[in-house]
Amino acid sequence: MAESVDVPIIAPVAPSYAHPGDAGADLISAETVLLGAGQRALVGTGVRIALPDGYAAFVVPRSGLAAKHGITIVNSPGTIDAGYRGEIKVALLNTDAMNDYQITAGDRIAQLIVMPVPRVRFLPVDELPDSVRGDGGFGSTGYDTSARTPR
Repeated sequence: MAESVDVPIIAPVAPSYAHPGDAGADLISAETVLLGAGQRALVGTGVRIALPDGYAAFVVPRSGLAAKHGITIVNSPGTIDAGYRGEIKVALLNTDAMNDYQITAGDRIAQLIVMPVPRVRFLPVDELPDSVRGDGGFGSTGYDTSARTPR
């Protein structure tokens, strides 16, 4: 079992885990917002936290909202740094081009994942070590370019 981390919080409703073993705790909307077709809105949660140094929180979409209604997060994952003490707001986007989506105060709108994040020292070098992947990216593992079929 992973180590538990204490996070001081001020919130009308604290994020909670739906099931044992869940990585993300549900964030609840603190306001009612009509998210028009194709529109985005910054939705408040009323949640303020104080993460310990060496940790960050990431706001990620709820898979059910995405699959059923096309609701996602514009800047996913949204990053909450350890030094931030303001309200966590979620930049929701309605990807449905025809249907509005009603968000009501109390609805689960996102998930919050808290993780340790090491401080990194960037070391300038003239050349990087080789790897199996090399510089392949952006679809380099998803398609066989000679046949144009997914792998």
